Amino acid sequence: MFNDIGPMELLTIIVIAVLVFGPDKLPKVIQDVTRTIRKIREFSESAKQDIRSELGPEFKDFDFEDLNPKAFLRKQLGNDDLGLQEIRNGFDLKKEMAELTDAVNGHDTRSSSSSSDSAAAAPSAGGKIDMTKKPEESEKDDRPPFDFDAT
Repeated sequence: MFNDIGPMELLTIIVIAVLVFGPDKLPKVIQDVTRTIRKIREFSESAKQDIRSELGPEFKDFDFEDLNPKAFLRKQLGNDDLGLQEIRNGFDLKKEMAELTDAVNGHDTRSSSSSSDSAAAAPSAGGKIDMTKKPEESEKDDRPPFDFDAT
């Protein structure tokens, strides 16, 4: 339940609990909290049993963990009936990214001088688009002057 709490966070929670509730009332508060958590767990288990009994025998192997989207996708994508394993093995992301990087860098070195001249004709010339970063024309300040008397 609290898998991501480290020792320093736990110590901080304990110190705050001692300061807020005091050393005399702290054991009673801990008992009340654990009792409440136990009752919530019992309530959820009884609700699960009621749902299973209402669904009938065809859903006897129904698992509530399947309602979690991550678990559902993991279970469905792990199933090899869809042929997803072949797709995963056939697609190499590193190779695809290397090819894309080479294509962009290759296009960048060939047409650095003619990129601004043929920007409009680039899509029609072989279907390549210039993706290089162009310097801004002017870096002048277009803001109006600040009027100290107006504010």
